[in-house]
Amino acid sequence: MKLADARNEFIAKWGAFGSHWGINRTMAQIHALLLISAEPLSQDDIMEQLNVSRGNANMNIRELIDWGLVDRVIISGERKEYFVAEKDIWKVATQIVKERKKRELDPMMKVIESLEHVEGDKKDPAFKQFNETISGIKHFGKQADKMLDVMVKADENWFIGSLMKFFR
Repeated sequence: MKLADARNEFIAKWGAFGSHWGINRTMAQIHALLLISAEPLSQDDIMEQLNVSRGNANMNIRELIDWGLVDRVIISGERKEYFVAEKDIWKVATQIVKERKKRELDPMMKVIESLEHVEGDKKDPAFKQFNETISGIKHFGKQADKMLDVMVKADENWFIGSLMKFFR
């Protein structure tokens, strides 16, 4: 496979993969392009290489910056803004976990906590089932939160070593 074909394949697959971690396809494709680019790219470069509109590129670049996956860089003598992606895949994965936790798990836990003090007849099967379900979700959410915190704080070597021990 030639480099151009491999680059296109990676960008397409990373774009499809992005929907699994909570972002749209174009945002993931821009991220993929920046990941594999040796030099910072301007918005015009991104638009040209991915064949996307200015508005679409601008909106998705801003969102990638908000996620902490892309940074603006200044190139001396240039008026355009340029962008680079974090190249360390461990840091990328960790940042995605942090963002998904912040955007999904934390709000869900707030809702669950607000629902755990519902009033009702403790003998009513519907009341009992509701409370058991909320309690189970809260317990699961707390465990998931702890696991994600450990992963985010973990050193890459510790994680890989632990994973290798698990599979032995």
